Amino acid sequence: MIKLLSVAIVAALFLESHQRVPGPVLLIPKNKPQCWTDWFDRDDPSGSGDWETFSNLYKENPGKICRKPQGIEATTLSGLSVAAAGEVIFKNDATSGFVCRNVDQTQKKMCSDYRVRFSCHPPFCGGGVCWTDWFDRDNPSGTGDWELLKDLRKENPGKICKNPLSIEAVTTDTMTPAISTGQTFYIFNPTQGFVCRNKDQRKRMCRDYKVRFGCPCKKPVEPCGIVGPCI
Repeated sequence: MIKLLSVAIVAALFLESHQRVPGPVLLIPKNKPQCWTDWFDRDDPSGSGDWETFSNLYKENPGKICRKPQGIEATTLSGLSVAAAGEVIFKNDATSGFVCRNVDQTQKKMCSDYRVRFSCHPPFCGGGVCWTDWFDRDNPSGTGDWELLKDLRKENPGKICKNPLSIEAVTTDTMTPAISTGQTFYIFNPTQGFVCRNKDQRKRMCRDYKVRFGCPCKKPVEPCGIVGPCI
């Protein structure tokens, strides 16, 4: 049952729901608003692989990346998430950066060409984060709880910014943060939205979730995170 209710981590290409993604996709620490850097693509996989290491990117882009990023996001140049691309990844964390090695791929396949961006505390980006209302368009009675950004934006015109910086998901009944429920999430990032699939859970049923997005504030706000104009 689909329900429309607004209460109050480049558009990524969404993969068919029957394809398997290994483990949760989680970029944003709970209760810590983040902002994102620009995308960086310093290497291609024509050699030993695609090496988007933090040390090199930080050195080659002075002032554009904070010293201690809180998270990392990587996509192929065509917009696929790491999980959707289905490749074996050697490194993918905010400290080391991102590395896909050709030698790790099956059937002598070469890595895709990736780009990365890092999340930093809002003062680094300067504008702060303004949160949208909460959105809850689906419940888990079917295949799961699908709160995709493309659907939410279509059903709530003008209420979600073009490029969200962060995402938060909580249960609808107790407001428990999704990351504290122990469930596995198929999609959980600000570029695609949130998806919990029933078949990925130990008890074969997701809880009902609602989501909101952190957007760049039009004007500086104090304290950061107060709900304000986000579009």
